[in-house]
Amino acid sequence: MTTGRPLPLVTDQNRFFWTSGADGRLRMQECESCAALIHPPQPICRYCGERKLGEKVVSGFATLVGFTVNHRFGLPGLPPPYVVAQVALEEDPRVRLTTNAVECDPEDLALGKRMEVVFEQIEDVWLPLFRPAGGQSELAPLPQDAIAPEQIRFHVRPMATQEKFEDKVALTGVGMSEIGRRLMVPPLSLTIQACERAVEDAGLTMSDIDGLATYPGAGPVVGFGEGGVTALEAALGLRPTWHNGGIETFGPAGSVIAAMLAVASGLARHVLCYRTLWEASYNELVGRGEITPPAGRTPSWMVPFGATSAAHTLAQNAQRYFHRYGATRETLGWIALNQRANAALNPTAIYRDPMTMDDYLGARPITTPFGLYDCDVPCDGATAVVVSAVDAARDLPTTPILVEAVGTQIVERIEWDQSTLTHEPHTFGPSAHMWSRTSMRPEDVDVAELYDGFSFNCLSWIEALGFCGIGEAKDFLDGGTNIARDGVLPLNTHGGQLSHGRTHGMGLVHEAVTQLRGEAGARQIAGARVAVVGTGGLTPGGVMLLRTDE
Repeated sequence: MTTGRPLPLVTDQNRFFWTSGADGRLRMQECESCAALIHPPQPICRYCGERKLGEKVVSGFATLVGFTVNHRFGLPGLPPPYVVAQVALEEDPRVRLTTNAVECDPEDLALGKRMEVVFEQIEDVWLPLFRPAGGQSELAPLPQDAIAPEQIRFHVRPMATQEKFEDKVALTGVGMSEIGRRLMVPPLSLTIQACERAVEDAGLTMSDIDGLATYPGAGPVVGFGEGGVTALEAALGLRPTWHNGGIETFGPAGSVIAAMLAVASGLARHVLCYRTLWEASYNELVGRGEITPPAGRTPSWMVPFGATSAAHTLAQNAQRYFHRYGATRETLGWIALNQRANAALNPTAIYRDPMTMDDYLGARPITTPFGLYDCDVPCDGATAVVVSAVDAARDLPTTPILVEAVGTQIVERIEWDQSTLTHEPHTFGPSAHMWSRTSMRPEDVDVAELYDGFSFNCLSWIEALGFCGIGEAKDFLDGGTNIARDGVLPLNTHGGQLSHGRTHGMGLVHEAVTQLRGEAGARQIAGARVAVVGTGGLTPGGVMLLRTDE
């Protein structure tokens, strides 16, 4: 049977899993030395380091540890609404499968419910789906994280040297292109516009630029880039002595941290970092039939079940957070309302109209518990930042912004559905790492620019960075006063990605520099001297602590 539904790419390494339903029995990879189940399949056991790996037939029973009702995203053969779920296998609850909950009313689902596997065959693949097993007297407790968020700081590696590379660099220029919903212009033109503005802002010329850094670089990340270093170098002919572009870095603004390392090591003096998105125009062109999205089978373990967006993972993390700590949709609503209030003072923001809690709660659902205003605004635009050697920066006409510390360490699992349960993964590791590289503490921060691709990202960064205790965001955010411009933690002062637009982390760096220079106009935070910028999460994140020279 062919449905058009995205199917997994079957390989020699995973065939046992995707075809195990042929006889109705679920199979997992097992370490023959320590009996741990390994998922996704690997050539080595992450627990004991042995390579004696085989296949094990498991019972097919599991605990429901997360679910979200998808209303927004549709796929061929899988129209909304449908339920994306995560289940923990009874034989080894450390292993979670992304799946679909089927043969049930979503209203009857609850965390801790016992589920059983049923298979749906499509072509040569048997998708393991799960339905309520029945006969359960009480709900099971949720599994614990391999490393609890409270314990992550104890896994931070000590500094390799007392000499900090951060002391050798400064941010000297920022620039942003025109930003809009559907500009329908070539993305590289936006990149060049932002880069020219950043270089001019730094008091430099293009001939001074000897380094280039970008995210996600060249590649098939459609709508999410201009073509990487290759595209910009071909257009401008800069002949850099150092360049870097890729997606496996410290979040969407990871190019800035990479540039700091290049400058501190002496490979470059002035590195131009940039990030371009044209997702809004890309989607429009796809809708017109002028662009054909990539097709074929997917290596993803999640997409075959309709988990096509980070929203599907984070929604389940938010659900578990609500379950464990008693937060509600209103908790996230205060973040969305704060960003909208700040955007009203920013003429470049896409959404500037006033918003109430009723507006937020009444917006159409995307994937529960997220509604429309929990999600950032797809847009077209580019942002650029110049990283310079600190000695060179002091000779430039602009106020250099110094780097107090950065955080980059990976502590949590990389795979989205195997990682931290109750928060956005890859916020706690970088945060703890950053604080280990400075004597400053959270109370020293004057303004916070924290990644808000979804409202829950922001909540996770707030707790990970220690601005309130773990599980205490409900009280910290209640009423929105603590995160307002005159609060104890002015948050995402330009409107964030929720209202200003999805500038994918680099817009947060731009706003932090603007605030520390005192150039934010009506939204300026008086006396701002220290800013923290958190970018990314789910994928490895990164965080930086910036300060003025006073």
